[in-house]
Amino acid sequence: MSNVFRVDSAHSNSATTVSFGERFQSSEQFDHIFKEGMALVERTASYLDGPGRREAKTLTGGVGVLYATESMRLTTRLLDLASWLLIRRALREGEITDEEAQKKRRRVKLQAFGRPSHVNGYSELPQGLKSLIEESFAMHDRISKLDRAMSKSETLDAASEPMANPVAQQVGMLERAFAKLS
Repeated sequence: MSNVFRVDSAHSNSATTVSFGERFQSSEQFDHIFKEGMALVERTASYLDGPGRREAKTLTGGVGVLYATESMRLTTRLLDLASWLLIRRALREGEITDEEAQKKRRRVKLQAFGRPSHVNGYSELPQGLKSLIEESFAMHDRISKLDRAMSKSETLDAASEPMANPVAQQVGMLERAFAKLS
């Protein structure tokens, strides 16, 4: 499925390319995901600084280490998601150029870390942390899909620009070489 659409005008012979990425960034759906992602970051920070801190103090042994590990992974995942959202919003608002956005985006790692639900001791973690972990993975999955779709769209946009035909170049070189021989 292509993420770049061509729209033919009924009143002219020209066609306009519509980029999924540009269209999505300016949509209400992007605003909704942006607000949802930032709200998740805020809820997580509030939890980890308040109830989560108190709950972590009651955990012993391996579960305490698991809590520290998973809360760190959660924070890292949310920072990457928030960075992606902020880059896309800054691009939409004209605060950064496409080139700056691409450079910044390359530093954001939307890696799919393994889900910890199968890890020994996970069921003993506080429900608040487990809920935030699950929400963060759901948000991660949505943003990763959008990123792939938008990246394909941007690649297709760049590919739609005229490119030199390498086969035609090679044929031209052969023709010139044979012309010299005759």
